[in-house]
Amino acid sequence: MEGKSADELMIEAEFQDLLQKYLSSNHRKKVEIITKAFHFAEKAHRGIKRRSGEPYIMHPLAVAKICCCEIGLGSTSICAALLHDVVEDTEFTIEDISHHFGEKIASIVEGLTKISGGIFGEQASTQTENFRRLLLTMAEDIRVILIKMADRLHNMRTLNGQPPQKRYKIAGETLYLYAPLAHRLGLNRIKTELENLSFKYEHPQEYEEIALKLKDTAADRKELFQLFTQPLEEAMTDLDIHYQIKDRVKSVYSIWSKMQKKHLQFEEIYDILAVRIIFDAPENMNEEALEAWEKKKCWSIYGAITNLYKPHPDRLRDWINNPKANGYQALHTTVMGPSGEWVEVQIRSRRMDVIAERGFAAHWKYKVDEIDDENDLNRWILTIKEILESPEPDSIDMLDTIKMNLFSSEIFVFTPKGEIKTIAQGATALDFAFELHSELGFHCIGAKANHQLVPMSYVLKSGDQIEILTSDSQTPKYEWLKYVTTGKAYSKIRGRLRKQNRALLKDGEKQLNEYLATHRLPYGPETLQPIIDHFSCDGRDDLLLRIARKEIDLEQASSDLFKKSSSSSNSLMKYLKNPFKKSKKDDKQEKIDKKAIHKLTEESLRERYVLAPCCQPIPGDEVVGFVEKDGSISIHTRHCPVVMKLKSSRGNNIISAEWATHKAMSFMAHIELDGVDEVGVINQLTHIISDELEVNIQMLHIETKDGIFKGYLTLFVHDVEDLNHLIDRLRIVKPIRNVTRIEKGDMKF
Repeated sequence: MEGKSADELMIEAEFQDLLQKYLSSNHRKKVEIITKAFHFAEKAHRGIKRRSGEPYIMHPLAVAKICCCEIGLGSTSICAALLHDVVEDTEFTIEDISHHFGEKIASIVEGLTKISGGIFGEQASTQTENFRRLLLTMAEDIRVILIKMADRLHNMRTLNGQPPQKRYKIAGETLYLYAPLAHRLGLNRIKTELENLSFKYEHPQEYEEIALKLKDTAADRKELFQLFTQPLEEAMTDLDIHYQIKDRVKSVYSIWSKMQKKHLQFEEIYDILAVRIIFDAPENMNEEALEAWEKKKCWSIYGAITNLYKPHPDRLRDWINNPKANGYQALHTTVMGPSGEWVEVQIRSRRMDVIAERGFAAHWKYKVDEIDDENDLNRWILTIKEILESPEPDSIDMLDTIKMNLFSSEIFVFTPKGEIKTIAQGATALDFAFELHSELGFHCIGAKANHQLVPMSYVLKSGDQIEILTSDSQTPKYEWLKYVTTGKAYSKIRGRLRKQNRALLKDGEKQLNEYLATHRLPYGPETLQPIIDHFSCDGRDDLLLRIARKEIDLEQASSDLFKKSSSSSNSLMKYLKNPFKKSKKDDKQEKIDKKAIHKLTEESLRERYVLAPCCQPIPGDEVVGFVEKDGSISIHTRHCPVVMKLKSSRGNNIISAEWATHKAMSFMAHIELDGVDEVGVINQLTHIISDELEVNIQMLHIETKDGIFKGYLTLFVHDVEDLNHLIDRLRIVKPIRNVTRIEKGDMKF
């Protein structure tokens, strides 16, 4: 150690820690090849620093440690993780890796090199191609994607050293694609951390608020946990098992996500705490006997719990007999606790717990020719490959189609013969038809659910027995795209429709291009969407077909499309406001500094930026900018679904932005409220908003039913501070129970 620098000592200590972690695992002890890979990588990266200032080799060491400790991979993966940046960043080649470490490690490193840089690049098509390659490598060797997940996790853990605009795009694509992918691979612990880190960088204020509330309520949860588990431990004394009872606290991101989806306050979320019972199985038991023993004990523990606490009749989830597609097994029940609150209890063996937290993926077979058709993960990989073989013309569509397969919940349905099938929650009868066979889907005319006739749009429920009805004369229609939620069905329908209508689509696109060129409009989503909305089309292809069939006359509709009225939601002028339009005085567009933080002032909002109509941000919202193809900059809220997709597909066009207005302008905001329908409640509302707070109301919609009212308000405010003050003032009105800010698309009337 004498004469070594501080960096060298740090690197050596980190490597020794990796070796110790590896030696304590149950893998074969191939220390020699790991040591060789470390020295090779250390020499290749010597002298190179990360943005944080630490030696670059610390990153491959950290990725290798995640592979070893948090995913449970062995020496081959550890070596590949140590070498994963060598080919891309140094003069060494894949042939060098193969010569020193063999074909298998070289193949994995090559797979990682091909998908380096994540899924974002200079152009959307490039990013889509990168993600396409990323998913295709799963079928070649699942370890490629597992090491990539470890690489992404360490990049997220060290994201603080990146400039703001890069943090936003990396956090955005992580939340949009990598976290769902981790879930689908059974990497639950990694999925949760990726979600939390993404949320922390995108919404630091909300993250801190929820984290602080979790800390402040920790003592109450501990008391509830002890009150709940003490009698339970007494009830389980006769079960003759060694077990552990743990509390599981909902993650910060999960809490925030639920608050957003259901418009709830932190205090209104009842399932922050769950109880997890993990039991040990006897050693030296063969696989079949162990599985039977585990199932029996799970149900014995369930019996002990339900003898003590009353179970919720609709909240039993049997993932023991029917594991999730990612390998997850457990028995879930929700029971009424001693203090009158619902508590979820998760029951699983130690083996199931390891799989649930670290992922079952490391145990799966690696090569394509060894795929077992019954294996859910491999079946999913093959589904992804099918989708990739029918590429979408729009890269955003392709990413959306892939994301449909990264669903978070699954249900079980039965065929007429009693076979059980797993499918995404929210799937329809038409989805199920395509799940069984493509031709069955193409000829579907309806279905029978539990022997009752239902339409193809029927949403499946867990336990349904489904029989698909077909007709030889049936062919797919564009409206079917509204009836499906799975990527497989969506991709198959789109592919068949495009094949059937190829000539018409080409003619329609030609006519549309001529129309746009005549009016000097760009071809892109920002132009097409208002036209699609105006004619109530089922997407781009439906618009092109209707143009080709002369069902739509664009020239005749031009006066409506170009209406100057701001009240026209379909006005192209409203959607295509372009402050960067070239003038005679200025033939050059101003160059956009993508590294700067763009200040949103009264003047710049009039001259430079466009507030995105999809999320309608107001001062005080956390925002980002997006540089459009025509050079304009649209401003979105950071959690806007549209910008989430853009971060994943065109991340290099994301820029940092922040508000610098001074209550000089008014912005539109929307709120939802409900409460008890008492006489005079509308008068109270309008008095507080218009008279007391002097806020202009643009729209007020109230519905009442059975003594309860629900209302939606659109009003003009200066900023988030004004809006929050208004919401707080309305909440103290006695008849009103809930008041929440929502986005325009969440209005349901």
